[in-house]
Amino acid sequence: MSLLQVKELHTHLQSGGTLVKAVDGVSFTIEKGETFCLVGESGSGKSITALSIIQLLPQGISSHPAGNILFDWRKDSGSHETVEMLTLPDDKLCDIRGSRIAMIFQEPMTSLNPVYSIGEQITEALLLHHPGMSDEEARARALKAMQDVQIDKAKSRFNNYPHQLSGGQRQRVMIAMALACEPDLLIADEPTTALDVTVQAEILKLIHELQQRKGMSVLFITHDFGVVAQIAHKVGVMKQGKLVEVGETQQVLRQPKHSYTRKLLAAVPDNLPRRDTQPTDTNTLETLISVKDLDVFFPIRKGLLQRVTDYVRAVDGVSLDIKKGKVVALVGESGSGKTTLGRAILQLQRPTTGSVKMLDTELVGLNNKELRPWRRHLQIAFQDPQSSLNPRLLIATALTEPMKVHGIGESDEERIELAADVLESVQLKREFLWRYPHEFSGGQRQRIGLARALALNPEFIVCDEITSALDVSVQAEILELLLDIRKQRDLTLLFITHNISVVEYLSDETVVMKQGKIVEQGATADVCGNPQQAYTKKLIAAVPRL
Repeated sequence: MSLLQVKELHTHLQSGGTLVKAVDGVSFTIEKGETFCLVGESGSGKSITALSIIQLLPQGISSHPAGNILFDWRKDSGSHETVEMLTLPDDKLCDIRGSRIAMIFQEPMTSLNPVYSIGEQITEALLLHHPGMSDEEARARALKAMQDVQIDKAKSRFNNYPHQLSGGQRQRVMIAMALACEPDLLIADEPTTALDVTVQAEILKLIHELQQRKGMSVLFITHDFGVVAQIAHKVGVMKQGKLVEVGETQQVLRQPKHSYTRKLLAAVPDNLPRRDTQPTDTNTLETLISVKDLDVFFPIRKGLLQRVTDYVRAVDGVSLDIKKGKVVALVGESGSGKTTLGRAILQLQRPTTGSVKMLDTELVGLNNKELRPWRRHLQIAFQDPQSSLNPRLLIATALTEPMKVHGIGESDEERIELAADVLESVQLKREFLWRYPHEFSGGQRQRIGLARALALNPEFIVCDEITSALDVSVQAEILELLLDIRKQRDLTLLFITHNISVVEYLSDETVVMKQGKIVEQGATADVCGNPQQAYTKKLIAAVPRL
């Protein structure tokens, strides 16, 4: 008997009078101790399939007109019963959820309760499923779960709140909570998407070790084929609610049968056609941005009087030259100071000390009025376009407002025409000007963010993790688009990322940061192909490859 059998599953969602066939006749099985990966683009139905299995979809808007989800339920007594998850009463579903089937969600910050400590949240799950357990025993089990997922100083972290932990630590807490009751099936929904490669490698290794030790099965949802190659026994490829291909991992990755699978694999940065890079003597190129001995320190205040006791050295003595027309990748783990350095170059974060020059003009120390003329030459595309675009402004307003501030265009009509041209340059239709941000997909919003940065015709753009949460196919489109725009406009880019595969494809030079300092820099081929520093070697070794 397989642990889980999904047979011809149909899941329909009601959205504003429209019926959406989110899952359309999906069938697969998961054996005991097996890892099954579901891959596909955003909106393909991966997460809806997982939520259907565990019956967590809102009842008012979801229905299952056909299909079966059969689960081999291991009871506390040790006996087994095959149950139909779609028709199981709520009390039995509550017995299974969290205890026999556990789920790790994509964004731990929204899944963890901000008003309870992490220790309280893990013990609550244990006490709910084991009513006879004492508080002391639940605390001991929770601590053991935290130690199992390698949370540093688990005892002292027990009373921390979610906001006091890093993204990687919060994800570990979610895994600890999911594994505390020793489930038979773990559903992991994109648990490593926004994590550094080193943290991702640790979490994948951790899930594998726990799986080996406890004989657990895993349903792993991802869009990273490198992760699939590393952990999956079998893989299923989803498109528009249907499972278009399913099979053994190596067979699907090496000899894909469906055209959609081939398209997804071709979009992986490792498989993108290598662009022609002419060796250029960088000494002959003009330096556009020159950074010297830059420090950005944030004070740590303690006590009743909030006296400064120390500083967080976010950027610590950084010196860097960015040549005109080059793409420079800035890589490192979360907290290494990448984004702070990018913001300090743009003077969005005022440096503590040091120098930032653009074409021999010193930017540090200029007031807001003096900086304004330089703003049009220095732009940024943010990591999350959803939060950086004003939800109440039409795209037309978002694009023309900066033009008006900087005196670009003689009239509103001319600015609208310029905005339409910019939208078309990022391969979006001009009629999109009259829509709001929520009406677009993630990839389209990222293009709009780029369009806003390009609207002032800048010379330098900081791209802050702009592909980190995108599907491989959308990511490939954005990368190719960036290279085209750079060629057309002779742009200089500082590309902040933790994806080494993207770095190898896109950048001319690579700068590696650790704890606020630059530990290695040079031509991308040298830094990625023959790293000199142990930290760089560790980053590159952690990248999951096909």
